[in-house]
Amino acid sequence: MTGRLGHNYIAGRRSAAGHIRLQSLDATTGEALPGAFIQATEAEVAAAAEAAALAFPSYSKLDPRHRAEFLDAIADELDALGDDFVAIVCRETALPAARIQGERGRTSGQLRLFASVLRRGDFHGARIDRALPARTPLPRPDLRQCRLGVGPVAVFGASNFPLAFSTAGGDTAAALAAGCPVVVKAHSGHMATAEWVADAILRAADRTGMPAGVFNMIYGGGVGAALVQHPAIRAVGFTGSLKGGRALCDLAAARPQPIPVFAEMSSINPVVLLPQALQARGERIAAELAASVVLGGGQFCTKPGLVIGIRSAAFSDFAACLGDAIGSQSAQTMLNASTLRSYAHGVAALLAHPGVRHLAGRPQAGQQAQPQVFQADVSLLLHGDALLQEEVFGPATVLVEVADRAELQQALQALHGQLTATLIADEQDLDGFSDLVPLLERQAGRLLLNGYPTGVEVCDAMVHGGPYPATSDARGTSVGTLAIDRFLRPVCYQNYPDRWLPAALQNANPLGIQRLVDGRPSHDPIP
Repeated sequence: MTGRLGHNYIAGRRSAAGHIRLQSLDATTGEALPGAFIQATEAEVAAAAEAAALAFPSYSKLDPRHRAEFLDAIADELDALGDDFVAIVCRETALPAARIQGERGRTSGQLRLFASVLRRGDFHGARIDRALPARTPLPRPDLRQCRLGVGPVAVFGASNFPLAFSTAGGDTAAALAAGCPVVVKAHSGHMATAEWVADAILRAADRTGMPAGVFNMIYGGGVGAALVQHPAIRAVGFTGSLKGGRALCDLAAARPQPIPVFAEMSSINPVVLLPQALQARGERIAAELAASVVLGGGQFCTKPGLVIGIRSAAFSDFAACLGDAIGSQSAQTMLNASTLRSYAHGVAALLAHPGVRHLAGRPQAGQQAQPQVFQADVSLLLHGDALLQEEVFGPATVLVEVADRAELQQALQALHGQLTATLIADEQDLDGFSDLVPLLERQAGRLLLNGYPTGVEVCDAMVHGGPYPATSDARGTSVGTLAIDRFLRPVCYQNYPDRWLPAALQNANPLGIQRLVDGRPSHDPIP
């Protein structure tokens, strides 16, 4: 372990004897990038978790405005990273520079957004019920509630968002905002990127006087299990595969002290095409949908992976247009070799299934992903075939034609939980199919109308979550300011003297926040 700025950060570049060396690869050529990274030992994983535990008492008690300064400082450090940083991210992920620059803006923007949450103070959830000593038949004690950080949080970097869902991404930002130190498990697909970002976080921590241990990072395969099982860790943030997320959930549940895992895992994001919209603008819808499917190589968790429509000549014409639009797309370089292998496996499974017909797309070969369109018999959905429920991570989608309105409802009811569900509809469709909305509300975390799900706005109202297997806990979100809720818990103080209370609950209301006092919203001090 190497100490930097007193934060016990697990350094990436060491040559100590006995350590397993890891290599970062160029995503396009497969060649090794300069520098080696070192797999963390069990002792180092434990040290990272324990450093976070030591930091928690002081970090969680900091004035929220001080934590806001820290988040702003991280954002400033990320924005200041130069062209060398962008070049490294591009080489590790094969993503274009414009995408990386945009994602960096999103990452720094969400850090600043959480800083604004800390300054406005509603995250405290302050509730005060003053004592009623004369109440009969029983008096009421003084009761005051607010929300505090749960403790150290383990965050797993995501493959498809090397910045926005990784080292300084949404999970890290939300946990730090909640007053929780963070231990990041760097993703093996972009280890150099992770180190640049981790260094930026450490510089920000040093500038703003954060306690030692507020941020740590580890590298390596298999180290995530030890991190999740360490007793100092009190919650987990994860974005990745269903297999990986479920494994972490099972590990966390099997601990002597089980902890929550907030895992964003698998979603096929159904798009429902309603008849009048298809009749009026089917060709345009096909072009728009194709652009959403292939965007970023189809490597978005909100990529539309299933398209459902009612049998008609317009749907047949749409299917032909979509096949032409996606089939004519060029092959795309994936994030890394394992992502390409996973995509090829998913495509092969669809090609081999007797209930699935290949509509368009060149044969999968070489080191790039070929965009694909398939059409599956609706019986696969109605009879619970697992194939159509599984996300194919890459530029592919599956069409399903239903016989009528009743079969459409049955098909939607057969779907598992989703991050998103989309209706493409005209005004007449809205009047005739309004009963679909309550059904989709039960299936997904975000409902779209006449849009496409591959854009996730970072704001107060956004929900990036949904019923299992989209996430492990449908009550939360990993994008937007509500994400902070995952790392907070309510604490009630009964008959405590004012000087012992958190600032959010003190009579003078030193934070100037709105509180619920005796059932009424108030900014006023309590006399």
